[in-house]
Amino acid sequence: MPADIGTTPARPLRGGVDDLLVTGEAVLIDIPAASLPSRLLAALIDWALYFLVLFGLYLLLIFTSGDSSSATFSTLMLLATVTCVLVLPVTIETLTRGSSLGKLILKLRVVRDDGGPIVFRHAFVRGLVGVIEIVFTSGVVAVIASVCNARGKRLGDFAAGTYVVREQTGMKLVPPPPAPPYLRDWAVHADLAPLPDGLALAIRQFLIRRAALTPAARTAMTTNLMQQVMPLVAPPPPPAHPEDVLSAVLTARSDREAARLRREQAIRERLLPPDPLGRRPSSRA
Repeated sequence: MPADIGTTPARPLRGGVDDLLVTGEAVLIDIPAASLPSRLLAALIDWALYFLVLFGLYLLLIFTSGDSSSATFSTLMLLATVTCVLVLPVTIETLTRGSSLGKLILKLRVVRDDGGPIVFRHAFVRGLVGVIEIVFTSGVVAVIASVCNARGKRLGDFAAGTYVVREQTGMKLVPPPPAPPYLRDWAVHADLAPLPDGLALAIRQFLIRRAALTPAARTAMTTNLMQQVMPLVAPPPPPAHPEDVLSAVLTARSDREAARLRREQAIRERLLPPDPLGRRPSSRA
C-alpha cells in the first residue's frame, strides 16, 4: 500500500455508491448483482407465465365475445395484452417488493440502487421500459444493456434506479478488532459522537491490514485517523498507544449500535400486536 494513503481524509460513505454499503460495525458490504444467466432464466420463467395467462385470456375472449363488434373485440384484446405485459408484472413486483415467480425460484430480488426495497414507482418504470426492451425486441436490447455494465442493469433498471441482486450470498462478516482490556472502561463511559461511515470504515480496514503496511505508512495513517477521531470523543483516553485507542473507539461504536438495535427491537415487541402466525416483529418495521 502506498505511503501517501495515510494523508487522504476518510470521506463519509453512503449506501448505493459502487455497490457499497457500510454496516453499524463499519463493515463494507458488497451487494453482488445477480449474474446474467440467472436473470435470463428468471425472466424466461416470468414471461412464460405472463404469456400463458395472455393466451388464456385470448381464448376466453374468443369464446365469449361472439356477438361483439370487431372494434369491441379489438379493444378487449388490447386490454388483455396490456394487462399481461405491463399491469401483471408491475403488480407482482410491487406486492412482493421486487420479487416474482422466476426470481423467487432463482432467489433473486429487485432492489433500489441503495439496496432498499422497491415501491410501485420503481416497478412501474421497470415494467414500462420493459415493454419496449423485452417484448418489442424479444429481450435483445435488455441483454445488450445488461452485459455493458457491472451491475447487469437493463434500460428499465437505469430508468428506475434499480438492479437485481442475489438474496442468498453466503457472506460472512469478520468481527471488528476487540478493544484492548485496559481501555474498555474508558470506551464504555466515554462520550462518543457518531463516527462518519467513511471514518469508521477507514479505522476498521487499517486495524485489519496494519501488519502489511510499511512503518512509515502505518505511522502516517495512525496519525491521520487519530486527528479525525479525537474531536469526536470526550474525555480524552488515558495514556495509550494510538492504535489501541482506534480499536477501542471502533469496538465502542459497534457495541452501542448493537445495543440501540436491541432497544428498538424490544420497543417493537412491546408496542406491536402479536403476529397471528407467531412470527416476531420485523426489525425493518
